[in-house]
Amino acid sequence: MANYLGLFGAAFLGGVMSISVATHLNDEEENSNPLDQQITQRENVLPTAYATPVSSGMVDLSLAAEETVQEVVHVKVTQEGQEMIQYDPMEYFFHGRAQGRKYKSPDKKGSGSGVVIRDDGYIVTNNHVIDGADKIEVVFNNNESFSAEVIGVDPSTDLALLKIDANELKSIKIGNSDELRLGEWVLAVGNPYNLNSTVTAGIVSAKARNINILQNTGGTPPLEAFIQTDAAVNPGNSGGALVNSQGELIGINSAIKSPTGSYSGYSFAIPVNIMKKVVADIMEYGVVQRAFIGVSIRDLNSELVTQEKLDVTQGVFIAGLSENGAANDAGIKEGDVVTRVNEVEVKSVAELQSQIGRYTPGDKVKLEVNREGDLKSFEVELRNSEGNTEKVELEDNTLAELGANLTDIPDELAEEIDIEDGVFVENVGNGKVKKSGMQNGFIITHVDNQPVKDKAQLNEILKGKSGGVLLGGVYPNGYKKYYGIGL
Repeated sequence: MANYLGLFGAAFLGGVMSISVATHLNDEEENSNPLDQQITQRENVLPTAYATPVSSGMVDLSLAAEETVQEVVHVKVTQEGQEMIQYDPMEYFFHGRAQGRKYKSPDKKGSGSGVVIRDDGYIVTNNHVIDGADKIEVVFNNNESFSAEVIGVDPSTDLALLKIDANELKSIKIGNSDELRLGEWVLAVGNPYNLNSTVTAGIVSAKARNINILQNTGGTPPLEAFIQTDAAVNPGNSGGALVNSQGELIGINSAIKSPTGSYSGYSFAIPVNIMKKVVADIMEYGVVQRAFIGVSIRDLNSELVTQEKLDVTQGVFIAGLSENGAANDAGIKEGDVVTRVNEVEVKSVAELQSQIGRYTPGDKVKLEVNREGDLKSFEVELRNSEGNTEKVELEDNTLAELGANLTDIPDELAEEIDIEDGVFVENVGNGKVKKSGMQNGFIITHVDNQPVKDKAQLNEILKGKSGGVLLGGVYPNGYKKYYGIGL
C-alpha cells in the first residue's frame, strides 16, 4: 500500500511540474516574439497609398493591373518602303548602258506601347517608338484600333505625344514620382514581343539614374533621371506604363540595360513628373521649353573631393560657368557645390537636371551651394539654350516638315573640308528628308541650283517653293549628291 501511495504521489508531482513547465513555455512563447509584434505594428502604420497587404504578406497588385491594362495601348508603326532603282550590270556589259528598273523596298514594321493620359485621345509613348514612322496605329486592350497622329516629340527625354480621334476614353491616374520610395512595389505594363497587355512586377531599385542612353539632338542635351526597377521589361514595353500599387502612373518605361537586347535584371522609366512638363509644353507651345542655369557640372566622388579640397561629399560640383549665363550672373562660382534646388536636396547631376528640367525659361529658383564649407543661397533666373528668357517657338515653316535637325555648318567641320556656306543635316528624323534617302552629315549647298548660305536662307527659299525641289550638296568625305523632296 505504501508503495502505491509513493507511486501516486510521484505521478501527481510530475504532472503538476509538467503542467507548470508547459504553461511557462507557452507564456514565454506568447511574450518572447517581439519581431512578430513589430511586423504587425509596422503593417498597421504603413500608408495605404503604398501597400495593400494580403494574407501571404505580399502586396496585392491585382486591382492596379486590372485597371492599367485598359489604359495602356499597343502602338504599331509602319515605315513605308522607298522608291529604288536597280541596274542590271549585264546591260552595261552587252549594251554599254543600263536603263534601270524602279522598285519599292519592303515596308518596315515595329511596335511599342503607349499610355492614355486624357479621355479625349491623347497618348504618351517613347520618341524612339514612333521615330521615322509613316503610319501609326493604336490598338486597345479590347482590340479596338485607331489611326494616330504625332502632336509633338522631345528626343531629349525620349517622349512623344500622340492623338487619336476618340472621346470618353478610360485614362490613367497620374501619380507623383517624387513620392516614390526605394523598395516600393511597381508594375510595368506593356506589349513585349507583341504579347498584348502584359504585366510584370518589381520594386524601385534606384531613382534619378543616368545611363547615358539618350543622344544630344539639335543642340539640346539629354535629360536622364530614370526610375530604375527590377520589373521585367523587353522590346515592345517601350512607351508603356510604370504604375504603383494604386494603379497611378509614376513613369514611362523607356529602356533596359542588357548585353543581349533582352531583359537581364534592370529596367528604366522616365519619371511622370518630367513627362507632365514635356506634355504640357508640347500642348501649349508645340515644343518643350527647356530651362538651363548655364553651368558645366560633375558628380562628386572621393577623387574630386580630395583634389578640390571640398568640405562636402554629396552634391553637384560646378566645373565651369557659361559667360553671361544665369548662374554666373547670380553670383555662383566655379568650385561651388550645389546641394539643394528650392529646398529639394540634390546629390547627383541627374537629380539636379531632373529638378531644373521641370521649370521654364524665366522661372526663378533658389540654389543652395556649399562654398568652402559655408552654405550660401542664390536666386537664379533660368534661361533657354540661347541664353535669354524668351519662349522657344516651334518653327512655323517648311523646315519643320522636312523632319530633320538642320544647323549651320559647325566651324571645325567647315575648316576641315574647306567650305563656308551650307546647311548641316545633323540628324535625320521622321519626315520628307528621310524618305528622300538623305543621311546624317549631308551639307545642303543648293536648292534647285540656287546657292544656300545658311539655315535662315534655306527656310526663305523653301517658303517660296511648291511641288518638288532638288536639294544638292556634299558629304564630309567629298561625295556629292542630289535629293528630290516634295513640298
